[in-house]
Amino acid sequence: MEPVFRLTNAEAKLADLLWDNAPMASMEMVKLAGVELGWKKSTAFSVLKFLIGKGLAQNVGSVVTMLYSREEFTAEQGIRYIDEAYGGSLPLFVAAFTRNRRLTAEQLAELRSLIETDEPGDQDG
Repeated sequence: MEPVFRLTNAEAKLADLLWDNAPMASMEMVKLAGVELGWKKSTAFSVLKFLIGKGLAQNVGSVVTMLYSREEFTAEQGIRYIDEAYGGSLPLFVAAFTRNRRLTAEQLAELRSLIETDEPGDQDG
């Protein structure tokens, strides 16, 4: 299944909770959602069902896990946004982003380093 990388506010809240705590027992997820989000059991399971349906989470043997890391999810959202809004052109995106704000020398150096790196994610922090 191709995952859906667009989330409602409720889905994003539960996804963040799961990224911070999963894997976890589904009833622990319900308790945590109650404490952190003020949700009832039915709300937590309903939102989890949507995350599962979107291919981002699973609940197997009453253990909830995320199928994508937060970083993978965020990267895919960015790629899809650039594809949709800028026809997949990263240079057009950067031009639009920097049109009214100047990049610092450090930011430019970091961009150069990222561009010249052979493997994505090979940079330190």
